[in-house]
Amino acid sequence: MRRALLGLLLLAVPAAAEIAPGERRSGFDQMTPELRAMQTDEAANPGQLWVGDGEEAWAAAPPTGRPACAGCHGAVATMRGVAARYPAWDEAAARPVDLQGRINLCRTRHQGADPLPFESRPLLALTAAVAAQSRGLPVAPPADPRLDPARAEGERLFTRRTGQLDLACAQCHDALWGRRLGASTIPQGHPNGYPLYRLEWQDLGSLQRRLRNCLTGMRAEPYPFGAPEYLALELHLMRRAQGLAIEAPAVRP
Repeated sequence: MRRALLGLLLLAVPAAAEIAPGERRSGFDQMTPELRAMQTDEAANPGQLWVGDGEEAWAAAPPTGRPACAGCHGAVATMRGVAARYPAWDEAAARPVDLQGRINLCRTRHQGADPLPFESRPLLALTAAVAAQSRGLPVAPPADPRLDPARAEGERLFTRRTGQLDLACAQCHDALWGRRLGASTIPQGHPNGYPLYRLEWQDLGSLQRRLRNCLTGMRAEPYPFGAPEYLALELHLMRRAQGLAIEAPAVRP
């Protein structure tokens, strides 16, 4: 029923202009005072459990006998600012990588370890621990022209109608943000809190998991985890969120 109502609501909505920089708002601003308090209180934010696990993993040497993350980088606090600049270009792979992709590349290249599976607790924990070091810093996408083709592809995917409901991401998150769909407020769809704890999931999850949920809700075939389409979308969304504060690990309904 909710999907049918969404489809009817959006059929007549034309493609929207991108939200002006001065009007960009984090999903945090649209939450209840209770949920905002949960996010800002580290003792109450469930995502901090993953951060703690990630900090332990950062300091632990892998079974390969190679150095721990801390052996090369020092304390995880040295990662401050990193999450605000990802996705970024990887020279050796000659392609963009997101933060969890960077962690897995470090494991395979420098630790001789296997990559961690997508949405696994170890990968989410390390990603959350690194991302948490940038809390409060503004999203600052790198001005690297090598990222431009993927970023443009992400914008195309964000504004393209898709799925059996023939909807585009921009129809909700650019044109109708702030309005209500049932009991829920439509957010602008910024990625500045990921990985985040979602009450609907009762779990921490990545941006890719959320994008897959959105595609399923539009009755479109979701891309597999790690697909280049997710990297492209994240590049576009981070540019669109430029200047908003990193909140990871955020809390959302």
